[in-house]
Amino acid sequence: MSHRDMSHHGVYQQLARGQARPWALAALSGTGIRAVRHPLGFVCLPLERDGGEGVCLHLWSPRFTHAESTTSGIHCHSWDLLSHVLYGQVRNVHAVVTDAVRDPTHRVFEVVSAADGDRITPTRRTVRQETGLVEEFGPGDTYTLAAGRFHSSVVPAGGEAATIALGTGRPGSRDLSLGPLGTGDHHVSRQPLDDEETALAVRLIAAHLS
Repeated sequence: MSHRDMSHHGVYQQLARGQARPWALAALSGTGIRAVRHPLGFVCLPLERDGGEGVCLHLWSPRFTHAESTTSGIHCHSWDLLSHVLYGQVRNVHAVVTDAVRDPTHRVFEVVSAADGDRITPTRRTVRQETGLVEEFGPGDTYTLAAGRFHSSVVPAGGEAATIALGTGRPGSRDLSLGPLGTGDHHVSRQPLDDEETALAVRLIAAHLS
């Protein structure tokens, strides 16, 4: 697969042509993929990163030990998200977040990611959080989410799912997460999968798509 096909624009073209499954299979056949356990509960297979744009495959499977979040699964991105479901069921759960000084339920944390992991810093902002719109998506569905919108991605317990995730950075936006009111500043290391686990992740996705 050429770099052009792996690029943000190339993936958009393949999605528009209904070629998501063959594109993903071709991407998985490439070399150098190293999956990581993401603190939001899935396995991330990064495929391309070019400035503020990125392309990844996300895999939810009970076959893998999950990384535990130190805040919560409710977060917002500094980038616009386009997610295409390859297989399985994924719920995009919108969160209604209201600033609150009295009786807040959560604190807002800023998440700054680097090669060695995530620096998670509490802000002075406290909020109340309630569940908003719940969208359900299945194989072949595509959905988008603007930067700065709090949400969580949920897969049914014990379920398997995989998505193509495209991110387009939005200048001035920050990665944020909701967490316990008293949690302090801390660093979370990303957990890379070893070669055997990475190969298993590739085989699981490929088996569903073949």
